[in-house]
Amino acid sequence: MITESLLQEFALDAELIHVNHAAMAPWPTRAVHAINHFAAENAMQAGRNYPQWLEVENRLRRNLARMINAPHAEDIALVPNTSSALSLVAYGLPWSAGDNVVISDEEFPSNKVVWESLNKYGVQVRYANLWHSATPEQAIFDLVDQHTRVVAVSSLQYKTGIRLNLGQLGAYCRPREVLLCIDGIQTIGAMGCDVQADHIDFIMADGHKWLLGPEGLALFYCRPELRARLDLKQYGWHMLEDYLNFDQTTWRPAVHAQRFEPGSPNMLAIHALDASVSLLLEAGLDQVSQAILGKNHYLMEALRANGNYDIISPVSEQRRAGILVVNHKTKDNTVLYRYLSENKVYCALRGGNIRFSPHFYTPNNKLDALIELMARFEDNPTT
Repeated sequence: MITESLLQEFALDAELIHVNHAAMAPWPTRAVHAINHFAAENAMQAGRNYPQWLEVENRLRRNLARMINAPHAEDIALVPNTSSALSLVAYGLPWSAGDNVVISDEEFPSNKVVWESLNKYGVQVRYANLWHSATPEQAIFDLVDQHTRVVAVSSLQYKTGIRLNLGQLGAYCRPREVLLCIDGIQTIGAMGCDVQADHIDFIMADGHKWLLGPEGLALFYCRPELRARLDLKQYGWHMLEDYLNFDQTTWRPAVHAQRFEPGSPNMLAIHALDASVSLLLEAGLDQVSQAILGKNHYLMEALRANGNYDIISPVSEQRRAGILVVNHKTKDNTVLYRYLSENKVYCALRGGNIRFSPHFYTPNNKLDALIELMARFEDNPTT
């Protein structure tokens, strides 16, 4: 349940209008306290309490598994970022010349460059235009053929805010033995996710956006049946089956997802993300999603009523999530972005348009202040 005490955990500058969770989230107070406590503990005790730190790490895996309905906590790997996880998939799978990967033509570079880099193996990347078919999913299906090995798409496109139906993608890909890889950075923590029901083979997401955590830590889920199919490229002590037995003379990679974590974990980020995830679970994932959709709708309707803005993002709730992208009909969006920034609005300029992304806790009075600023933009003499 979203309580007043949870809302009070965000201590942003009173003058700041933060509507940019699609880029970088603030940490809730409990995450700040977790980091401060961890730092003080290190200063006074060094690594003496490492067994307790491992308990925090294991709790984080359990909670992340719960957020995406993974079968088990051992299905969650903690990796440095989304790009690392995507590379684990792209360079773990065996490829043959003539294979292809289907992505969308709107992907963030993380989910574009990694697949394009496989051209040295003769792998083709196909780009689906999500807006030019009956549905975005159909645009993807139209590019799949007998040589398609992977469909790799973002659950929510960062430049337009279009949300894909992951269940439809999974239902199409699984019987055709096409692997489904989802960059979930723009929905995990904001929208519900069910890797089992949606037949998702791989999903990854950094913690510093909708999960309200720090940079430098991401979740990576690999369907258990596929773990052994990913060829490991990095090796180290932490990814071994008996990783705390430092005297072993023979070894093998862990059978669970820790096999994708070659070296020491980022314990600082683990403590922070554990705290942030606990807040989201305490608020309730369904309640968080509905609150985000409500704030997105409130802002969208106000800007539609203004009359000076085109709504670039989908208007249907089934296609929306946390991102709202708008375009000024007659004025330069770069000037609008500068005007908003000067008035302490933290938003983003993406694809030449203005992108807003409030979270569940974003105060309505901040949205009202943003709406007022957008209305006053017409009267700004510098525009």
